[in-house]
Amino acid sequence: MAVLAIALLAVPRYGQAQQADLSQQLQLFNSMTPEQQQAILQRLGGGTALGGTGIGGLGGLGTGSSLLGGGITNRSQSALLQQMQLQQQRRLAATLQGQTELPVFKPGDTVLVEVSLLHEKPANNNNQNNQNVQENQNAPPGQNVPTGNPNAISISPTLLSNSQLSLLGLDNGMNGQRVQEQPQRTIEELQAEEKQKLEDMIEQIRARNPYQLDSNGQLQLPGIPGMELAGLTEDLATRRVAAEPAFEKLLIKLTRLPLDKSGKDALKPFGYELFDNSLLSLMPMLDTPVPGDYLMGPGDVLQVQLFGSQNQTMTLVVGRDGHLSFPQLGPIEVGGQRYSAVKSDIESRVARQMIGVRANVTMGETRTINIFVLGSAKYPGSYTVSGLATVTTALFAAGGVQPIGSLRTVQVKRQGETVRTFDLYDLLMRGDSANDIKLLPGDVVFIPPVGPTVALDGEVQRPAIYELKDRDTVANLIQMGGGLTPNADDGSAALLRVNAQQQRIVMDVNPSTPLGASLPLRNGDALHVARLRPQLDSGVILQGYVYRSKYVAWHDGLRISDVIPSIDELKRDADQHYLLIRRELPPNRTIAVLSANLAAALQAPGTPADLQLLPRDTITVFDLQTSREHVIQSLMSELRLQSNLGQPTEIVHVDGRVKVPGDYPLETGMRVSDLIRAGGSLDPAAYGIHAELSRFTVENGGQRDTQVISIDLAAIRRGDPGADIPLQAFDRLSIKQVSGWTEQDQVTLKGEVRFPGTYTIQPGETLHSVVDRAGGLTEFAFVEGSVFTRRELKVREQEQLDRLAGRLRTEIAEVALMGVRAQQGSAPSAISVGETLLHQLTDAKAVGRLVIDLKAVLRTMPGSSDDVILRNGDELIVPKKRQEVMVLGEVQDPTSHLYKRRMTRDDYIDQSGGPTRQADRRHIYVVRADGSVDSGARGWFHGGDSVDMRPGDAIVVPLNTERLPALTVWSAVTQILYNLAIAAAEVHATIP
Repeated sequence: MAVLAIALLAVPRYGQAQQADLSQQLQLFNSMTPEQQQAILQRLGGGTALGGTGIGGLGGLGTGSSLLGGGITNRSQSALLQQMQLQQQRRLAATLQGQTELPVFKPGDTVLVEVSLLHEKPANNNNQNNQNVQENQNAPPGQNVPTGNPNAISISPTLLSNSQLSLLGLDNGMNGQRVQEQPQRTIEELQAEEKQKLEDMIEQIRARNPYQLDSNGQLQLPGIPGMELAGLTEDLATRRVAAEPAFEKLLIKLTRLPLDKSGKDALKPFGYELFDNSLLSLMPMLDTPVPGDYLMGPGDVLQVQLFGSQNQTMTLVVGRDGHLSFPQLGPIEVGGQRYSAVKSDIESRVARQMIGVRANVTMGETRTINIFVLGSAKYPGSYTVSGLATVTTALFAAGGVQPIGSLRTVQVKRQGETVRTFDLYDLLMRGDSANDIKLLPGDVVFIPPVGPTVALDGEVQRPAIYELKDRDTVANLIQMGGGLTPNADDGSAALLRVNAQQQRIVMDVNPSTPLGASLPLRNGDALHVARLRPQLDSGVILQGYVYRSKYVAWHDGLRISDVIPSIDELKRDADQHYLLIRRELPPNRTIAVLSANLAAALQAPGTPADLQLLPRDTITVFDLQTSREHVIQSLMSELRLQSNLGQPTEIVHVDGRVKVPGDYPLETGMRVSDLIRAGGSLDPAAYGIHAELSRFTVENGGQRDTQVISIDLAAIRRGDPGADIPLQAFDRLSIKQVSGWTEQDQVTLKGEVRFPGTYTIQPGETLHSVVDRAGGLTEFAFVEGSVFTRRELKVREQEQLDRLAGRLRTEIAEVALMGVRAQQGSAPSAISVGETLLHQLTDAKAVGRLVIDLKAVLRTMPGSSDDVILRNGDELIVPKKRQEVMVLGEVQDPTSHLYKRRMTRDDYIDQSGGPTRQADRRHIYVVRADGSVDSGARGWFHGGDSVDMRPGDAIVVPLNTERLPALTVWSAVTQILYNLAIAAAEVHATIP
């Protein structure tokens, strides 16, 4: 699709004899769907300028009518279309050049300089660029290599000049290649003094980062002469700087930072962007109504309809002599006459000379005229435009005005005389097109150099650089900028000016006064309109846990109850007893912090509890659920900044059993009860009789001492003012907890108990006691297979599993490394087995089983040595009676078998198909139903038959890890996995 777009808009070489068939190209473009047209424009960087979806905005011409308007066949329309094609080719060439050129340094660019000693290894950010260079170098001639940019366009080298090919990297010379990063060199032995000098230079260069190129495009580094970098890419600039002798033993890299300019540097000349993507002005005006003052000339076409005694339609063309050949009336002179006069003259002649016939005269196709656009036009020259063209049409045809050209004194010259001066500001700012006159053949639109300019920035609607005319004043400039913004300080502006002594000075200007508004401006002036101060000058702010944060107008006597007239203004769970007030005290804006009890203020409005507010007070309402740190810490930072030796940071602290412990600002006259109120009041678990206050004092400027003061909370709660002592800076109040206060502990009984469920336990209660409370076990209970789990054990087991998984990963990596070095054939199989075990280990979940003898527990008295002291979260699962024996591990068919009294361990293994080749026959063990492990007797005359098998047992045949490379944890991993599988099976089998 991109290739199609380039074919439509291909840039021809100057002097090329053959032009592409524009009609066919435009018809092809119009036959596409809007989505296809939009995709082409996006690939070309054209976007949807002027609201259209076609080429440069052509799609906005309407749906249902083709771009060619139903067929353009005469020479006038062909000339217009060729003119339109030329303009689009110019824009496309500029777009392609902007897309394909590598970014280069320009004056004013920001540069990041990275420098280090050669033996250091700075981050390499050019790997991708170097890779693209290598690909471009290896590509066949004339073929482009994709760069990874999804918006890149495949461009034929024949469409671009040699300079463009050089910038694109399509030529065979060095200009098109990106410079490789400096090769890494080994640093020589440096004397300590020389190395120190280099490190000092590196420190100086890094300290001044980032740098900015001066107006000449030079980079000024400390102690290094200015180096010109304008026009160079990052790689070429890096090579240029590295060529300096001072950097011979240093590694340096330059990076261009594409920072957006701000303030005065970001200002652009006003109005010149009007001519960007302006193809619509060149379209043939086929359906535009012709005004009555249009002057007829050679090439104009009139449509004459005769009706009455004759019915006929004629198309009459004005000849070169200005005459119109009317068959029945003869030649009629119309050249240089207005269209309205010609229309009336022909219609009246027909009525007089042709009896019984009337005529209706309309304008057909208009002629084209040749005009000149000269001066500071973007593309000066001769242009063919429509006979209806105006000054703006000519400017659009010439690509607009260069930034060095004037927008305010565009001249129309006719036969050597200036017939009209057009100020584009009138059109852009006021929509006044009175001076946008229609052009005549041979007219010259001349754009003189730009006149005096001034810069306008700050709090104005349209910051820009404006051209002056006729001694414009400050008021005129602000009006050109669209006026002031709502946040502008209309009484404060700064005018930067170069005086007669060539000194830059600043003048205070008050645009709101007649004297300031009428101040004449000079070339090079810069006016900055200041912004109003952001702080509130007279008012109170309410914020925090309220339904409506708001500003409240301040007046003398304003109180808390006026700002918050009802509790309904607060959200649910808001702290009604502690409102924090930040206050700025005049004259030096010292920060002070106060608190208020809203509940008390609403109960007694106008009393001292209802605090009187001052301007700029900020009231914050807290909730009782979350921390207040985000607000408190901000205030603490402000208080620390204004503290000193004589006035320490006024902070107090409360911890223990309060709802919101933490640091709080010390208020004037603050007492223990106020600090408890700041902490959200006492917690239900608080010991309400006694508390401790730690106070830090410095005696005679010496060592800091700590004093512990006993606080009678009961007396404070009764309202005893003597017990409620005043606080000092750094006091810490500790609220104790009621002895024995804990959350209610619970355990769960499941399975074959008479009343399964969750039971609340007392501290020190045992398992036997809770089982008795649950009615004991049923007659179907399998006591030997009971599973007892504990939360703490589950957490520790999971931690051990995670550590074991980490060790297993390490050993797998070591096996792989040793296998590569020793070329062991068994290494791949060992790694495969290890990875399988690791996957199973990471998926395994800890159970937290504690092996107990439930039969012994229930056989003794509650609280005996065999009994289990319960903890919160313990769980007992008693399964139904079991009749099976489980066989798992390295056997042919891991399964469960019906228990038979005379069968031995090996008999059950044989029923599962016997051990596999990977089985470890010497380490087979049995996991009993209660979780204990029996590995069998050891000796010459004992074997697997000596193990007494019971219902619910599990036989584990482990993996023989001795056949694999020596791994210390593999055997332990397999055993843990088997045990976890057995415990999990017991738990899940019991849960219904």
